[in-house]
Amino acid sequence: MEIRARGARWSCRTLVAAASAALLGVLLVPAGAHGAARATPPAKESKPTYSYADAIRESVWVDTGIDADADGRTDRVAVDVIRPREPARQGRKIPVIMDASPYYSCCGRGNESQKKTYDADGAPAAFPLHYDNYFVPRGYAFVAVDLTGTNRSDGCIDVGGRSDIQSAKAVVDWLNGRARGYGSRGGTDRVRAGWTTGATGMIGKSYDGTIANGVAATGVEGLKTIVPISAISSWYDYYFAQGAPLYDSGPDWLSGYVESPEARARCQTVQQRLIDGAPRTGDLTRLWSERDYVRNADKVKASVFAVHGMQDLNVRTKHLGQWWDALADAGVERKIWLSQTGHVDPFDFRRAAWVSTLHRWFDHYLLGYDNGVDREPMADIERAPDRWSTDRVWPPRTADTTTLRPGKGSAPGVGTLGRTPARPGSTETFTDDPRLGESDWAADIDRATPAKSGFITRPLSRDLRLSGSGTVTVTATPSTSTAHLSAVLVDLGPDTIRDYGATGEGITTLTERTCWGPSTTADSSCYRETAARTADVGHTVFSRGWADLGTYASAGHGRPLTPGKPYTLTLELAASDHVVPAGHRLALIIGGTDQGLIDPPSTTPTLTVDLATTAARLPLVGGAEAFTRATTGAVPPHSSPRETPHNGVAEPRRTPPIPGDRT
Repeated sequence: MEIRARGARWSCRTLVAAASAALLGVLLVPAGAHGAARATPPAKESKPTYSYADAIRESVWVDTGIDADADGRTDRVAVDVIRPREPARQGRKIPVIMDASPYYSCCGRGNESQKKTYDADGAPAAFPLHYDNYFVPRGYAFVAVDLTGTNRSDGCIDVGGRSDIQSAKAVVDWLNGRARGYGSRGGTDRVRAGWTTGATGMIGKSYDGTIANGVAATGVEGLKTIVPISAISSWYDYYFAQGAPLYDSGPDWLSGYVESPEARARCQTVQQRLIDGAPRTGDLTRLWSERDYVRNADKVKASVFAVHGMQDLNVRTKHLGQWWDALADAGVERKIWLSQTGHVDPFDFRRAAWVSTLHRWFDHYLLGYDNGVDREPMADIERAPDRWSTDRVWPPRTADTTTLRPGKGSAPGVGTLGRTPARPGSTETFTDDPRLGESDWAADIDRATPAKSGFITRPLSRDLRLSGSGTVTVTATPSTSTAHLSAVLVDLGPDTIRDYGATGEGITTLTERTCWGPSTTADSSCYRETAARTADVGHTVFSRGWADLGTYASAGHGRPLTPGKPYTLTLELAASDHVVPAGHRLALIIGGTDQGLIDPPSTTPTLTVDLATTAARLPLVGGAEAFTRATTGAVPPHSSPRETPHNGVAEPRRTPPIPGDRT
């Protein structure tokens, strides 16, 4: 196994130089960042000046101010801190990078499932991920918080609720002198964070990034930026898609999975509240409203650097789209990366660029360096495996919602997609088959099959880009009292894409390691490299939406359907950014149960779709004019789409209800 240094480039010469600089009192933070007169221009980049081996490693228990487990005392969360020793000796204060997680002991973090470890005296020895190795020598503290009910914390996990969010918010308050910290879980010796400026940046993937979203939505002072990776923005939308259940389980299962054994024993009341408050009917209850961070996006004061896989079928991109749009409405400073992967961290699909960009992001928002990162293009988008493009703003200002209409074709279930409304009375009919899903529907797009209705453009004469979130309004008449609907957008044509349906969700883990900072015997900075795992496909599903037809009257409450009666419902399509190339075709498919992605209804309905009142409203770059240009004119000399087998990636694996790394 080869290990080669990269990123921080830690050679013996570098370490000697860093040690010498520390002895000479080299300043990492510009004087102006602490309010003093600035004699020289501000630094552009923090350097690895401080000793990682000699860093202070300590544990603090912060009082959350709530008593979730009802034991008569307020809960304390365990906070493991690593910070450079030298700034404190120099009387200098430093900012904080924080990852609050329920996974530090149960499941691990990152592609290699790292867990926290402690020495014989209980002091933290190993911090998961590279944040400590890379940033501590550059003058940052790294803080790893155990959510209440997990690892060494008191209280109970409540899956995105008040206790979860307060777990992390209280730590931000402690870092800013507003909450109490203690040297032990039950002791009275106070510990103050006098070593920090209070400027905090929260980061994390999945559940961890979700907590960052939730804390930012409180508007807490001192939280300067968040970096949510594949993060949830509304827990209702994690377990339901407009009333259609996704996982055949609820938040009570997840809390039991991540809680420490002792918390599991004492938190039965909280578990029961999760069961009672989250019925599998899909009703939008008070429990779900509490866990909706989008509604409080106007309180966010932190900048946001969001990262998401456009093929993430665990935390689906609806979470990103609705959060992003709400932040835009609130005027929040934002940046975004969109990859072709599934539920994957950018450290594992674009490592060198990620570490460099994150470094500059934290330098700017936590140290105040004017390094230009805030003036760079807002969006990086993966167009093909390891091939990226940028946009000054996202979605592009030229993206315009454009209405496309399904129409009758030459065979049942094989219709057209264009700008002209269908004639009144035009219909298509399909029967829900829970054994089939989007891959099956797309593979049979040109054949009359009973389980879907497909609507297809002619081969495009030029590229057509869709960027943002769309909707599909469907008028359907069911034959039974329950029905679920799916709407998917498909790029019909050959391509090589990341194989998001396979193990790794678009990456292959290699044996070679690269190193991102100094290491100790307990905490290595070296991680296994990855490469894109690709698949040659004949079609690509790039946006999806699901719903229970029974929510036609109210998005939060389902109702029994009357067989033979038409109902109109608007399905929300997940955010995406996809270019359908010239020579390919764009398809809209309407079906029932999307196998492996939503649960089936209690009956097996046949649904008749009224085409005249059904429409897709899609965010097309260039709007209606771009669509018209792309669907007229000469088609480039490609082989006919009908001659290309419409194979896609492997069937989506049944995703466990765990918003984490190992899926």
